[in-house]
Amino acid sequence: MGAHFHNLARLQNPAPPAAFLASTDVVDWYHADVRTLAWYLAGGESDAVVVARRCFEWVRDEIRHSVDCGDTVVTCAASEVLAQRTGFCYAKSHLLAALLRANVLPAGFSYQRLSIDGEGPPFSLHGFNAVLLPAHGWYRMDARGNKRGVDAQFTPPTSSQLVERLAFPIQFPGEATFPEIHAEPLAMVVDVLRRHSSVAEVVENLPDWSGQTRQTEAAAGG
Repeated sequence: MGAHFHNLARLQNPAPPAAFLASTDVVDWYHADVRTLAWYLAGGESDAVVVARRCFEWVRDEIRHSVDCGDTVVTCAASEVLAQRTGFCYAKSHLLAALLRANVLPAGFSYQRLSIDGEGPPFSLHGFNAVLLPAHGWYRMDARGNKRGVDAQFTPPTSSQLVERLAFPIQFPGEATFPEIHAEPLAMVVDVLRRHSSVAEVVENLPDWSGQTRQTEAAAGG
């Protein structure tokens, strides 16, 4: 599945603004190593677009995707992802959110429901990020890691038309790109990463959500 463009006009972010800057158990941007990397990537730059791009590209390219690289360790919190340099798409989004928040850029989480085998059912969630850019509003980006057939990029709009370049298109009935921007990762995502000790176990228990029943737990802790 190749990179895909989406319109951002209907994004929904009901959480209070401060929640998108918070340091939490999962988005633990106040961890010394996370803060150090965030400040290093910013390099004193004041342009939000430049800083966001640097953080996005570093996570996309420097953190291995657990399945792509055949890793066995499961990570969840941003500091764990940084220490191990590996993670599922969800975990990579936790680190990217932490790096953005450490640079005072409001960041949240968005999800798609995608076919696991690329042919239809069964489905699982795919996680990525949204960042609030002063000149553009909320902009979504997908740092899961590029490979053959996947080419996610940071391409903020230069006009009034808001577009994004995510990793995966919507191709089958039952798939969806959800409009919500969550201040914290979905509880079901965090639960899967915390409950299983191996990548193989996570793969066998990938979270799924149809979007028909909106999850009321905004925070990973319930």
